[in-house]
Amino acid sequence: MAAKRPAADDGQAARTEGVVPLQPRGSVMRDVARLAGVSHQTVSRVLNEHPNVRQETRRRVLEAMQALNYRRNLAARTLVTRRSGTLGVIGFETTLFGPASMLYGIEDAARTAGYFVTVASVRTLERQSVLEAVDRLCQQSVEGIIAIAPKPAVTNALVQVPSGLASVGVGGGADEDAVTTVRIDNAAGARLATQHLLDLGHSTVHHVAGPTDWPEARERVEGWRGTLYAAGARVPPVEPGSWSAQSGYEQGQALARDPAVTAVFCGNDQIALGVLRALQEAGRRVPRDVSVVGFDDMPDSGYFLPPLTTIRQDFAELGRRSLAVLLDQLRTPEARPPDHVLLSPELVLRASTAPPHA
Repeated sequence: MAAKRPAADDGQAARTEGVVPLQPRGSVMRDVARLAGVSHQTVSRVLNEHPNVRQETRRRVLEAMQALNYRRNLAARTLVTRRSGTLGVIGFETTLFGPASMLYGIEDAARTAGYFVTVASVRTLERQSVLEAVDRLCQQSVEGIIAIAPKPAVTNALVQVPSGLASVGVGGGADEDAVTTVRIDNAAGARLATQHLLDLGHSTVHHVAGPTDWPEARERVEGWRGTLYAAGARVPPVEPGSWSAQSGYEQGQALARDPAVTAVFCGNDQIALGVLRALQEAGRRVPRDVSVVGFDDMPDSGYFLPPLTTIRQDFAELGRRSLAVLLDQLRTPEARPPDHVLLSPELVLRASTAPPHA
């Protein structure tokens, strides 16, 4: 007969019921110091990139951190140094190539410089939405804010950031004078595109524009129009549209019906894609009958039919320069007048442009 199992103590059962086993604690700085055979202060110096640490000691500390899967306590670091090592980026929900590439360029440059990045996305480019994004980032103790600013409402909102917080607007046009900005010279890009078509021998250049509430679109119109005036060429009427291929297609249909149209400068590459489709459907060959130039140099532009001549924006450089301007503000936080950095675009020649066919 099997021995009778002792009954569990009622008090023991009550004490153990519902108890969750403790999880192992994460590694702390003293664990790293013990494994590396150094002091707690030496680990702190390595974490804060102090120059007075021997290379061999730094290597041992970093290897110990990796072996222990150590993660620094950012909240504690912020309390001690009063620096979070984090930058805020305000972006907006869009599939447009330009703004999305700006965001990537800024994030990449910040990571390379050793900063964490937190992104606050807004659904609309209205002032109140941007102010709410600024507030969210300030609650996370960011050291500075970079905002993708294609509309004046964004830079106007940046004026309201707390005193002493560094801020830079990226993109937009020349009418944002209240805050420091870094942007592409859109007017110069439009001049490059228009002059290229005139130099090929076209008597004038038509323009399919982006939306008028975007400073970039307005500057591209101004650069195109000014180049035609300077050359003594006829300035065709221009109708604003959107940044979409659909907008380019709809306006391209009207241009395709006009046999006098031999050259078209488009507000961006997506618009150019729609124009190419409209011309092809109408039997107008590119570039034999009509030359087409875009703006942006999207990754797919070289694979359009034909490959698209366009104006290239260097978004990686835009990110690097905007970060450099922000870090300069952090180093010298005293009040200064807004600065405006202009980057020059580049004409990329492909197969969509040619002299007018005789």
